[in-house]
Order: sequence, then structure tokens, then C-alpha cells
Amino acid sequence: MAKGEEELLEIEGRTVRVSNPRKPYFTRGVQLSKIDIVRYYLSVAPGALNGIRDRPIVLKRFVDGAEKEPFYQKRAPADKPDWLRTATLSFPSGRTAEEVVVDDAAGLAWIVNLGCIELHPHPVRTGDLDHPNELRVDLDPQPGIAWDDVRSVAMEVKALLDELGLVGWPKTSGSRGIHINVRIQPQWTFTEVRRAALALARAVERRSPLASSKWWKEERHGVFLDYNQNAKDRTTCSAYSVRPLPDARVSTPLRWDEVMSCDPADFTVHTVPDRFAKIGDPQAAMDDHAGTLDALLEMAARDEAEGIGDAPWPPHFRKMEGEPARVQPSKARSGAKKSAAKKAVAEGESSEESPAPKKRAAAGRRQSTMPLIVIAQSADKAAAEAGLERWKQQHPEAAALLAPDDVLVDRMRGSAYVWYRIRINLRNVPEDQRPAQGTPDPDDDPTRAWREAKEQA
Repeated sequence: MAKGEEELLEIEGRTVRVSNPRKPYFTRGVQLSKIDIVRYYLSVAPGALNGIRDRPIVLKRFVDGAEKEPFYQKRAPADKPDWLRTATLSFPSGRTAEEVVVDDAAGLAWIVNLGCIELHPHPVRTGDLDHPNELRVDLDPQPGIAWDDVRSVAMEVKALLDELGLVGWPKTSGSRGIHINVRIQPQWTFTEVRRAALALARAVERRSPLASSKWWKEERHGVFLDYNQNAKDRTTCSAYSVRPLPDARVSTPLRWDEVMSCDPADFTVHTVPDRFAKIGDPQAAMDDHAGTLDALLEMAARDEAEGIGDAPWPPHFRKMEGEPARVQPSKARSGAKKSAAKKAVAEGESSEESPAPKKRAAAGRRQSTMPLIVIAQSADKAAAEAGLERWKQQHPEAAALLAPDDVLVDRMRGSAYVWYRIRINLRNVPEDQRPAQGTPDPDDDPTRAWREAKEQA
């Protein structure tokens, strides 16, 4: 089919145009075209709609297929059909946007035609955009963590939710993690829901040595419970979303008795429609089990009374009241030492109790608690990973000493783009063998011009 051709689908009395239906969307593993993805979503439409109906959606558009970088579009396209609703959301920046709301299978097919192979709804209904009706528990395994460990932490989350009288609904993330959504009554603000999610993450961390609530990657271990997914303007992929992996893996709802025996690789575009036809949607009754956050907020209050305050917010948020310094711990510690040294010099202190700072050795380097260096940064993940491989070839001795979680791949998200930064933690490399920070390869930071302009202003 030549470029520019189309296919018209009649869906529940509406006509949806699919442009370039044979355009390849997956080629590296399975072979799937755009129309294949549209038809997949139509085959599981009742389940997919259960996760997005009556919710504003951020359009994450893979216009060149799953193997190219997507972009985020908050505002509804000007040429949307008249029958497709929108809702006006406000954001932490103070700006607003009319976002698409999908209520039926025709709307689902329409946004998939735009390249939305993942579905990213907000945790609110259009009738109340300021009070979420869903708390989201995102279990994010760190490098080197096994699937069995993710499942174990998921079961620990379930045990805690059961004790609190809340019902959790698990699904595979479609990658290496597990999502557990908790339907709640829409009585609490985004700030309160995030506070409850942070209390939950810390409680699970105390119960399981595999769990971590630490925001900074250099402090994390095991399975990170990303409480910040509950901050306003954050979204995660919803149930039955297709993920951009070579096997076209699907974020699939599970029964709890499946969690400890399932393999996420079993759930793909090719297998999930048959599963859905046989067992239906395991989360179909989610709306019947809306719970209360009172117990989690009481846990948060106890933490605060014991001196355990707030944790860092996402980087695009303004500094929040009670939030600790939003800086990597290794930098914060070194910065504190420098400030103390400067203060001592300014006050003329030079005694054994308050020694003057020593000069740095000409040939040495200051030892940091977390010796991090930036290896690569690029809007193209494959290019950044290629830079990491070049670094390993240049420094084979150091590379051989790295643990899996010493390689930090940061997915940086802007307002309408993503980019990748790869850092190396040299903690397992003897100090005298640590490669110095060089120019990242590649060195494509899309925020550089903005930061430089801000510094000059």
C-alpha cells in the first residue's frame, strides 16, 4: 500500500480513518504494522477503555513506530472529530491544556492512529480534575534485579494494602516492573495522594529488604517504589498498553494468584487478545472497590512526627514546602563540606577542632561518597548506549569492576520530548583506578541552551 493510502473502519456507528495502515510499527522482533496495533486495541477495547474512560489523556506519539523516539502532546489536535471530548487541565507551571478524553472504541482507534501505542491517562475523572480517584504504585526494578524480586515486593505491597483495607489491582508494566493501582474515593488532593504513596513506599521499604523508597538513583537498591508517579501531571501507561519493546509486550492486568507464577514475556500483542477472550478483564470490578486514604495519611503523620519529612519531588515542580534539598546526595555532602570549609576560613578558624581546609593534591582527586561521572547524553537512547559501550572499551579494567546497578540510565523528560543520560558510579573501582570525567560521548543535552540562558539572565 503506497504512502498516503488509508483504511476506513466502521466502529460502533462511527467511521475512523487509519492513515498509512501498513506503516511498520515493530520490525526488530515481531513484525507489526499500524493497522495491526489498531486491531489489537479493538480486540481488547473493553479492558483498555476501563483504564482510560472519562480520563484526560496525554498523547505519547510514536509517529515513526515503536523503534523511534516518541514525543508527548498534551493538547488535543485541532482536527479531532467533533464526537471526541476534551477536558481542560491545569499544570504545576500554571499553564492549561485541553486534553483528549476517550470514552469508546472509536476514540481508542482514533488516538492509536496518531501513533499512541501506549495509553497515558491522568488519575482523575473529568467530573473532578483536582481529586484523583486512583493511587498508583509503580514497582521499578533497578539494574540487575530479578523478576522474582519484583514479584516478592508486589506481594509485600498487597499484604500492606490488605491490612489497611485497600484493594490493589496488579498488572505487568509491560517491561520489567509491576504496577498496582488502588481505586480511591476522590476526596484528596494530588499532594495528599502523593503523601499517602510516599508513606506506603516507606512502609514497604521497612518490611522488605528488597524495596527502596529513595528518589535518587545513587541511593536506590532493589525495587524502587516510585511515589512521585502520584504527583500532578505525572502519568503511567494504563492496562493493555503496548510497550515499545521488540516483542510488542503488553501491560497486562493480573489476578493476584498469577503474580508469583507469571512471566511478563508471555503477554504480547499476539497473545493477550486470546487471553482477554477467554478470561475477560481481571480488573473489570475495580470501580466497585474505592477505598479511603485515612490509614496511609495517618502513617505519613507518624513518619513526620518522628522527623521523617517529605522526599524530593519531580524536577519540573517548584520547590515544595517541607521538601528537602533537591540535589543528589553525593553533591549535597560535598557541597556541605565546602561550605563548612569556607565558613571556617572566613571566621579565621585554624585549630585542631576546626582545621583549615587542606589544599587538594595536584595529582589526586577529591574522593566523593558517590563518585559519579556522566558517560553519554542524547535524545537517541541507542546512541547513548553506544557511547556507554565505547567507554567500556576505552576503560576495560574499570568496566570489569562495575556492578549492574553502577550503570545509571536516566530517562529525562521535558515538556514534549525525552532524552537519555547515562552515568557510571565508580564506587567499586579503586580510587587510583577511576577514569576521570571526560566530555560525554555523545554530548547532546537539549536543556543546555535553556540552562545557559537562565544563568545569563
